[in-house]
Amino acid sequence: MIMNANIFQPLNVISIFLITLLSVSCAIESDVTTIKLGHGLDPNHPVHKGMEFMADRLYEISGGSMHIDIYPSEQLGTERECLELLQIGSLAMTKVSSAVLEGFAPQFRVFGLPYLFRDDEHRWNVKEGPIGQELLLSLESFRIRGLCFYDAGYRSFYTVNRPIRTPDDLSGLKIRVQESPMAIQMVNIMGGAATPVSWGELYTALQQGVVDGAENNPPSFYTSYHFEVARYFSINQHTAVPDVLVISKHVWDHLTPQEQGWLQQAADESAAYQRELWRESTEASLRAVMEAGVEVMYPEREPFYERVQPLYDRFRTDPRIGPLLEKITELE
Repeated sequence: MIMNANIFQPLNVISIFLITLLSVSCAIESDVTTIKLGHGLDPNHPVHKGMEFMADRLYEISGGSMHIDIYPSEQLGTERECLELLQIGSLAMTKVSSAVLEGFAPQFRVFGLPYLFRDDEHRWNVKEGPIGQELLLSLESFRIRGLCFYDAGYRSFYTVNRPIRTPDDLSGLKIRVQESPMAIQMVNIMGGAATPVSWGELYTALQQGVVDGAENNPPSFYTSYHFEVARYFSINQHTAVPDVLVISKHVWDHLTPQEQGWLQQAADESAAYQRELWRESTEASLRAVMEAGVEVMYPEREPFYERVQPLYDRFRTDPRIGPLLEKITELE
């Protein structure tokens, strides 16, 4: 299987230093297996709190013999850099958006298709059923293993100078997207100019006019403080791109079967816990940004849905995406 060439670009000096620093990412000291987990989110984010729950449960389930150290806020690198460290076994675990995984496993592009799910029940039947499990395990070909999906809700547009009420309002606007081919195609086909920018640089990019807006979920919009700059939030809910908890295949294979079972159980329990946190955080985040003066609107979804239909026409014939799209569409 051929990997995206960009995935294996030379690591920068910081990454090389981290590789040396984390050369033993799953070390046994005094009979305690310590696992390092790095990610890019703020400690107040519900996904971070879900991973804290996982760490606590793993410690309990293992009788104190397994411990997870969590490093948030890109302390150990961006999502892409953390994935590179996982591949060589220099970091044990990370949380990554499925959009970033598109560069590893093209089938993950399916989650970037706008309005893919009929409702929340359909969404979770896909992710927690055989389709989701097949996708998680497909990552093993790239030296990482998927453990579970975390809820990242629905992504919508937020902008600095003018609201988005119809797809036509995107015309002439530079909209930040993740480094995702599907997200780039989606924004462009809707009429905007998709502009990849790293998450850590986005606040400044919005502030300085490098981009005119972005698209994300309410908790991320709030915890990132992007609402201080982007004063319009259009809840059109175009995609439901999940977060994925992954572990280095090198580290996973060095755990005993019992340790693997404990870790998988803790991850599964944390996913259920995080879903409830996500619901509460979404409601609280929307209240908070409105209290801060952000104009929150709910445009009609039908014009956006109609605008992206050429994407479906294109990917139904894709041999990697088409069969998976059919399975998802037919699932009750």
